[in-house]
Amino acid sequence: MFESIRKHSKIAMLVMFLLIIPSFVLVGIDSTYFSGSSPVVARVDGHDITQAEWDNFHRSESDRMRAQQPGIDGAMLDSPEVRYATLERMVRDRVLQAAANKMHLQPSNARLAGALQQIPEIAALRRPDGSLDADAYRQLVATQGMTPEGFEASMRRELAVNQVLGAIVSTSFATKAQAQVTLGPLFQQREIRVARFDPKDFASKVAVTDADLQAYYQAHTDRFKQPEEAAVEYVVLDLDAVRAGIVLNEDDLRTYYKENLRQISGKEERRARHILIAVDKNAPAAERAAAKARAEALLQEVRKAPATFAEVAKKNSQDPGSANTGGDLGFFARGAMVKPFEDTVFGLQKNAISDVVETDFGYHIIQLTDVKEPPVPSFEEKRAEIEEQLKQQQAQRKFAEVAENFTNMVYEQSDSLTPVVEKLKLKLHTATGVTRTPVPGAQGALANPKLLAALFSTESVQDKRNTEAVEIGTSQLASARITNYQPARTLSFDEARDKVRALYIASKAAELARTEGQARRAAWSDNAAAAGGALSQPLVVSRQSAQGQPPALLEQVMSVDQGALPAWVGVDLGDDGYRVAQVTRLVEGAPVPADTAAQRHQQYLQWWTNSEALAYYELLKQRFKAQIKVPRPDASRTAEG
Repeated sequence: MFESIRKHSKIAMLVMFLLIIPSFVLVGIDSTYFSGSSPVVARVDGHDITQAEWDNFHRSESDRMRAQQPGIDGAMLDSPEVRYATLERMVRDRVLQAAANKMHLQPSNARLAGALQQIPEIAALRRPDGSLDADAYRQLVATQGMTPEGFEASMRRELAVNQVLGAIVSTSFATKAQAQVTLGPLFQQREIRVARFDPKDFASKVAVTDADLQAYYQAHTDRFKQPEEAAVEYVVLDLDAVRAGIVLNEDDLRTYYKENLRQISGKEERRARHILIAVDKNAPAAERAAAKARAEALLQEVRKAPATFAEVAKKNSQDPGSANTGGDLGFFARGAMVKPFEDTVFGLQKNAISDVVETDFGYHIIQLTDVKEPPVPSFEEKRAEIEEQLKQQQAQRKFAEVAENFTNMVYEQSDSLTPVVEKLKLKLHTATGVTRTPVPGAQGALANPKLLAALFSTESVQDKRNTEAVEIGTSQLASARITNYQPARTLSFDEARDKVRALYIASKAAELARTEGQARRAAWSDNAAAAGGALSQPLVVSRQSAQGQPPALLEQVMSVDQGALPAWVGVDLGDDGYRVAQVTRLVEGAPVPADTAAQRHQQYLQWWTNSEALAYYELLKQRFKAQIKVPRPDASRTAEG
């Protein structure tokens, strides 16, 4: 269903609420039911938003997202960040609604009608005379549990709310001069010469002692932690597995061939010619009647002399694509033409002429000129294809039954996957080094977070039992069990010696590179000629063209005051060493084409408009005392958890 109606599903909730209240009157209700025990999570204009309201709104928003994107990760929708964003949307809606009420904004009937016409599903309900099919409209909104009156009231509220920020958005402007001043530095180009100080070039200068390695290990034990991992076995049930177990007999194949020979043979094609008297479907009734009368007259003419059909079509048809060829449309199969035209063609006998046929294009007179029957393939030619189709059909019908057996067996015989493998003729897979989160590049069942979560549950790890049957995709179930588990641990110094040595040398080499780079930069700043051949050939860089330079260096280069050029900058890249760059001059770019300049100005205007709208919204939040009483989730801590 269309988005505008979906957005107003809260009206349906209100209707349900009004229907439920009488039942409480009849059966009684506990006095604490409406006691307001649900915690308050936000407040706008003196009105509370409770935890229950937040939960309900988030559930509704999540359901809407799942309907729009069936493959979306459900865990992501229920993450603290997404839930908090839902609360922010609730507060925003309440703030704007309060502002609309305070300003007495009430959209007119004309504006409401115009907004409704912008919804394609409603616009399609217009009759040829321009009136709205009221019954179809009522049925359309009823699919969302709403009445036309309720839907229109919610639309009025939405239009009123849009007016609040609309006044800011519609009056925002930015001159070309403003855009040029702001965007100029963004597209500026600068010429630089770069010297690299890479750690690998200093590695041979690092002296290593066993004491140094021991000290490094003790100071960085977190780098030598080995995550938990397991050796596992798992089994997957999907349509392919079910299909592989299906055996068909010859009689079934031949029966299917005989009963479906028409479909197997392909589509029948027909050739027709037509005469079109064109008229728009929304044209006035008098104009359409005149067009139909003209078509009826031509029909009588060609029925008296069928051999003249092509000549009459050439003189009178208003189809520019076929009139010059006597109305000939060539061969076509079902599905190529609009339905009224197609149904007529495939209902005619060869050389017959139809009655007048009405379509969205106008009025047609059709003559069937030829019929092309598809060639009939032999059973042997189609045997493999028929067998594949029948197996697929039976697999789809049988999957639910097999899935139930699969689910029951992995649960009831949870100490082994062998029984389900043998009974259902499935393949037992094994893997080592499996971790709680999918490894990079993982595919198939072991890339599924739900299966891994079940696999590393306490029961599965301790008892090495089968996981429950987990849905890992459409018509795909999987179960797995751990055969060997290695808990997370810190490697001993002896186990990690090689890694400790490599990391220690890399760290010290990076320090030497940084020290050398900083010294060279200081020296070259005093005497540029001393750089000699240490610098690269000149490069022209910009924020749009980094020429392979690290982002940190590019940011430093583009941030230098253009009045101070030429200038030197240095950037510590950590494990990647140190870079020194001489920023020599600004480089004038090619003149910007008019259309590009217009696009940049439009983009700047959009940024400026968004900023003004956001600033106004922040002002409204203060005016209506909007408060969110729950803390914003820490994204970094959530990611670590």
